[in-house]
Amino acid sequence: MKYYPFVTKTLVSALVASSLVVGCSKKAEDVALKTDQDKTFYTIGVLFGGKLKELELTEPELGFLLKGIKDSALGKPSEVPVDQYQVKVQQLFQERVAKQSEKVKVAGTAFVEKFLKEGGQKTASGLAYKIEVAGSDKKPKAEDTVEVHYHGTLTDGTVFDSSIERGKTVSFPLNRVIKGWTEGLQLVGEGGKIKLVIPSDLAYGDHGAPPKIPGGATLVFDVELKKIGAPEAAPEAGKPAAGAKKKK
Repeated sequence: MKYYPFVTKTLVSALVASSLVVGCSKKAEDVALKTDQDKTFYTIGVLFGGKLKELELTEPELGFLLKGIKDSALGKPSEVPVDQYQVKVQQLFQERVAKQSEKVKVAGTAFVEKFLKEGGQKTASGLAYKIEVAGSDKKPKAEDTVEVHYHGTLTDGTVFDSSIERGKTVSFPLNRVIKGWTEGLQLVGEGGKIKLVIPSDLAYGDHGAPPKIPGGATLVFDVELKKIGAPEAAPEAGKPAAGAKKKK
């Protein structure tokens, strides 16, 4: 299933405000959470911090980051030429993300190898799978809509998404989700169950889907294919697609 993380402009603005409060008074670790507003700002920090987790910031680096936020929010002149350092920011992100992603990929590769030794199979693309219930002879095509129940975890068992836990199946066009799902669901019949072990290049790549899915992560899904439906019809010329908002 496709996971859609996001951080809004409002979230970033709120982070700036919260960092100002911390920066102007006490060290972050010394601030006690007393009111609902305190806890709200703390939650903002947790959400934003998750986006930076893959950078593996040291304490001094985090201090420099918060200083930049504080100075900018207070209207103080920058201590460095920002235009020149924007390129360095991009390079730093790329290097740190690639380094962290590579470590995660190594663990994912080991998981896949163990899975294959325990009876799993692997396709030419690198998708690993195990059909637990074959289902009927009717299998979906990439363009079909499917109704599924699924449970998604990282290789360490951490749950990041689960329709089973929500207690409600999900329907979607099979060609509009991650590649591992599009390929994997075509291997099982309607009513069947399949376990998918999806390497990062068939899932969310080096950048992942923070904060729940780290870059380079191999994903594990237990999927039950409840129903196969017809492909979504293309909208008639001049008519909006289903669900599209009309202009007022």
